[in-house]
Amino acid sequence: MDYIKGRGAQINPDNRFFEHNYEKDLSFLQHLHQAGEKENKPKTEYIQVHPKTIVNKVTSPDLGFSYSMNPYQGCEHGCIYCYARNTHEYWGYSAGTDFESKILIKENAADLLRAHFKSKSWRPSPIMLSGNTDCYQPIERKLKITRSLLEVCLKYRHPVGLITKNAMILRDLDILSEMARMKLAKVVISLTSLKDKTRSILEPRTSAVGIRLNAIRSLSDAGIPTMVMMAPIIPSINNMEIMKLAEKVAENGATDLAYTIIRLNGIIPEIFTDWLEKNYPDRVDKVLNQIKDLHGGTLNDSRFKLRMRGEGELSNHIHQMFAMAKRKYGLGLEKHPFDLKLFRRSVDENQLELF
Repeated sequence: MDYIKGRGAQINPDNRFFEHNYEKDLSFLQHLHQAGEKENKPKTEYIQVHPKTIVNKVTSPDLGFSYSMNPYQGCEHGCIYCYARNTHEYWGYSAGTDFESKILIKENAADLLRAHFKSKSWRPSPIMLSGNTDCYQPIERKLKITRSLLEVCLKYRHPVGLITKNAMILRDLDILSEMARMKLAKVVISLTSLKDKTRSILEPRTSAVGIRLNAIRSLSDAGIPTMVMMAPIIPSINNMEIMKLAEKVAENGATDLAYTIIRLNGIIPEIFTDWLEKNYPDRVDKVLNQIKDLHGGTLNDSRFKLRMRGEGELSNHIHQMFAMAKRKYGLGLEKHPFDLKLFRRSVDENQLELF
């Protein structure tokens, strides 16, 4: 079958939790192709779910936050390397094309957050939007669930961090700038490469590189502390861009730069290897062997403190390059702590916020 443009995963492997799986007969697609007709492409389906809570406790020592909230499960951005693909299997779907085309939406998220803040047992602690899938993926433009969560955070004066690959975040500059003035908001823009060709196959439905750099500048100009996450570092694909990327994000006002090393857990090795064979056939073995070198000889690394940083000579080289880049371009010199004292448990729900 032809390459599925606009999608990261090119396969839809079986859900590992299902004892029985079925295969569709796709032979008719070959006849369509020979007849010059277009093949069916996976269309995005939006599925409403009704969770009872929206704030999740984060127990991983590798992450810099203790709580997260995810208005969506699954992500249309389609990043081929995304560790969150595995979580889609818990919902009964595949981590492959299902993850990008079956998006679960939580339209009651703001009500759940409001109830959470009113709970007497809650003590203010920064919450990350999102810890799993991107809170500014394409459907957010229509549903505005992320914006509704930010409105609740502003009303209750609760600190929030955001990480995204989408310049759609600029739509909410009014709320974020107001919160930043009160030391209640920080943003992380994820930027994997400065090459749009690389971006378009790594993460096909994310904002273009230039647009993301402009978003960093706009957020910074609005007084919002904005760091950049180069994640993940994939050897022989983007590790050679570290110094240049640091220079560009510093030019655009980023306050800091961080990174993670690629890790392929669960079913991701199968999805990633298939993608690699179709996009970089000349370096499949080289990339996979270097990933193994970073993780003690395996693609599947679940060890805390090592899984996201890697180990060995190549890992040390990447770490040194980042340290050098940050020193050269003055990144990470300032700290921007949240103000936890402004939180208020009781507010007038009819009160209008002025921006």
